Amino acid sequence: MSGKQETNNSLVAAIREALRKVEAPELRGNLVSLKMVQAIEIENEIAHLHLLLPTPGYPYQEELTERCTRALQGVDGIQRVDLHFDDEVRRDPRVGDKLGLSVKHIFAVASGKGGVGKSTVAVNLAASLAEDGATVGLLDADIYGPNIPMMMGVEEMPPVEGGKLVPAQAHGVRFMSMGFLMPSDRALIWRGPMLHKAIQQLFTDVRWGDLDYLIIDLPPGTGDVQLSLAQTAPLSGGVIVTMPQNVSLADARRGGAAFIQLEVPIIGVIENMSGEIFGSGGGERAAQELDVAFLGRVELDSNVRVGGDAGRPIVLSHPTSAAARSLRQLARLIALRLNTHVADPRPQLKIV
Repeated sequence: MSGKQETNNSLVAAIREALRKVEAPELRGNLVSLKMVQAIEIENEIAHLHLLLPTPGYPYQEELTERCTRALQGVDGIQRVDLHFDDEVRRDPRVGDKLGLSVKHIFAVASGKGGVGKSTVAVNLAASLAEDGATVGLLDADIYGPNIPMMMGVEEMPPVEGGKLVPAQAHGVRFMSMGFLMPSDRALIWRGPMLHKAIQQLFTDVRWGDLDYLIIDLPPGTGDVQLSLAQTAPLSGGVIVTMPQNVSLADARRGGAAFIQLEVPIIGVIENMSGEIFGSGGGERAAQELDVAFLGRVELDSNVRVGGDAGRPIVLSHPTSAAARSLRQLARLIALRLNTHVADPRPQLKIV
C-alpha cells in the first residue's frame, strides 16, 4: 500500500469519526449511526461526502452542510467540505407485504368531524410529496363523500387492465376513489361486511405499482370504515386534522382515541383554516390533550377552496402563498417523522 493511500485511509477514518458527532436535523442519531454516509472521497484536501437523505425534499440540507463543515474543521489535511446528496425513502417493516402492495409507508389523514378540510389537506400533502420527488398514491376511503376526483381534476377513471383497476393520475399522484365507481347522484348505504370488502378491494384490486407513500383520506368521524381500514391495511401512522376553535378539541380527541384504540401510531395534529376568522390555537391544545406532536397550522386562504373546486391544489396553483408553504412544510415533516420512526422504532403508539 502506497504512502498516499495510507494517508487517505487515515483521513477517511478521521472524517468518519468526526461525522459520528454530527446529529442529523429532525432525526434521532448521528450521520454514521443512521447510515447516511454512503461514501467519503478525498481530493486535493477537499472532502467529498456522499450522504443519503431519508426523504426527497429533505428540508435541512443547508443546516446539514453547516454541521458537517464545522465538524471537519478540526481534521488535519482537510481544507474544504463538498457535500453530494441522494435520497431514499426507507421501508416501514410494519407495512410488509400483507396486501401484496409494493409500498414503503401507508398513512391516514383523519378528522373527528366533517368540514375541517381533511380531504383538502390530504390532496395537498400528496401533491407536495410528489413534487419533492416521491412516488405517491392517494386512496379516497371516504366512501360516503368521495371528493378526491373533483379536487384532483379528473372525472373518469382509466380503463381496467388485466383484471385490475388502474388508478387515475394527476399532479404526479396516482389515486383511486369510490367516486369513480358510483354515480354521483346515488346515495351509498353500506355497513359492515360490504364496507370492509369495498375497502379491501381499493387496496388489492388496484394496480398501484411501486409507491413511497400511500395516503388514505378517511371519512370524518370514527366508524365502520376506520375499523375496516385498520383491519385491512398495516398503517405506518395517522394524522389528525382539526379546526382552530376550542369546540374542535372534543372531535380531535375522539379521532386520536380511535387511532390509539386501533393501535395506529399518531404522527401529530394539523390545525387547518387558521387565521382571523376562526382564530388559532385549537390544534395545539388538541395535540397537548392527546400528548402527541403539533405539526403546524395551515392559514385560511380562499385560494385553497378555489383550487379544490378547480382540481388544482394550492401548493401548485399558488405555490408562494402562506398556506401552500405551510402545506409543503407539513408534508416534509410528516415524511421525516415516518422515516425517523423506521430508523428508531419505539413501542409507544404515538410519534413525538
